[in-house]
Amino acid sequence: MGHKGDLKKALDILDTELKKKGISRREAFKLAGLGSASFLMGNTTEAEAATVASASEAKGKILIVGGGLAGISTAARLSNSLSTPNITIIEPNPESVSYQPGQTLVAGGVWDKSDIVYQTKDFIPSGVKMIKDKAKEFDPENNKVITEGGEVISYDYLIVATGLVLDFGMIKGLEGVGTSASANPEISKKIGKNGVHSIYYADGAVNTWTGMQELIKEAKTGKNLKALYTHPNTPIKCGGAPKKIMYLTDARLREAGVRDNVELSFYPNGGTMFGVPEYHDAIVKQFEARDMKWEYKNNLVEIDVNTKKAIFEKRWLEKGVYDEDIEDYEMIPMSKKVERDYDFIHVTPPMRAPDAVKNSSLAWQKGSASKGGWVEVDKETLQHTRYKNVFALGDVAGVPMGKTGGSVRKQYKVLVENLISLMEGKELTSKYAGYTVCPLITGIGTVMLAEFNWTRKPTPSFPLDPSVERYIWWLLKVYALKPMTIYGLLSGKA
Repeated sequence: MGHKGDLKKALDILDTELKKKGISRREAFKLAGLGSASFLMGNTTEAEAATVASASEAKGKILIVGGGLAGISTAARLSNSLSTPNITIIEPNPESVSYQPGQTLVAGGVWDKSDIVYQTKDFIPSGVKMIKDKAKEFDPENNKVITEGGEVISYDYLIVATGLVLDFGMIKGLEGVGTSASANPEISKKIGKNGVHSIYYADGAVNTWTGMQELIKEAKTGKNLKALYTHPNTPIKCGGAPKKIMYLTDARLREAGVRDNVELSFYPNGGTMFGVPEYHDAIVKQFEARDMKWEYKNNLVEIDVNTKKAIFEKRWLEKGVYDEDIEDYEMIPMSKKVERDYDFIHVTPPMRAPDAVKNSSLAWQKGSASKGGWVEVDKETLQHTRYKNVFALGDVAGVPMGKTGGSVRKQYKVLVENLISLMEGKELTSKYAGYTVCPLITGIGTVMLAEFNWTRKPTPSFPLDPSVERYIWWLLKVYALKPMTIYGLLSGKA
């Protein structure tokens, strides 16, 4: 059908659904504070404004490592903003721009895999050079990147947008690493079958829906079953996803009339449901209302896929001796291994930066941030703190939170403005405030749209209680966000 046909179809569906609720598309977007999506409503003025503004005459060879959502969107905006852009992208995956936020909907049986897969070549801005390869080594001292194919590429300015690695191998019993678009053969031997699933890569999401249907089928026989959901001890992309798939399982079990036969338990490594207190409180109430169980400070460290046993490291504090200096008892960190049986388990893998980034001088050198190998950048300007001609955004950037597509929508504008300022010899004045958005799916037809920034306070874009589950946000998630991302963000205009 082509891009325009796909977009029209998506918008027609959205209009139909909104009409049932007595609201127009324009009103819906206005309500959601989505003015940047005005081009979707036939109003191209704002979209054109991004390109009509006088283009910068600044020159320089720009290299972007990573051609996913962050990399392509940045290349597109730079192409729109520079009069003579010289941009090269290194990206090995021909489907790197596939719509990752849709994997949850695939796993819940709402979408098919074909609904989220896009070809990167269809979104490469005119004039941008693509190198189908993978970065093997970064040499920022000499402004060079070496690819796995042996090519040495020099640059004046570097943008790191590699995304991250799903390191399933950090869990004993699971092997290998993968990306959000794919998994290596080792992972597929253990995940996607026999009750072990993960929505964090496309085929894994497809298999999760199959596994969910198998769970429902078994529950219909009258058996009492256990479904476990994990959240690891590393930063992860889309921190709400481990809970989203749990909510969707709950919804599908209720739909099938067998919810009472399956115990749903969430085992996060952290000590809260969400880093923003208001959203944490709302989620706890939602869990209680759905009879979904949880236990904090549990990290999945081992799994036996044959016997269906998951081993967690459980952590807690115990009161020690009385310390007269601080007039309080010393708190001693304790831990033990806890084995739990499961019939279905959703594994959220530990995540880290790709080896080429993690092992380079671009990565954080000190503190806890160094563990993941994330790129060391100023959290507001997204400029590297030691190499001033290097920037990073998206999942690989070493900033608090911010590993979502919604974060990229704010980050890439800041990065482009600051890079052009640097190229023009000006001060970097654009600042990223840590905006993150998580459309938390809480059932078939309900979403809580959690928006927040580094203040860890709700920052809603609309005059509605952000802690309430709403049908309007389900429509936004299912019908509007994908075309906004694919046709807006990837064009550098949203």
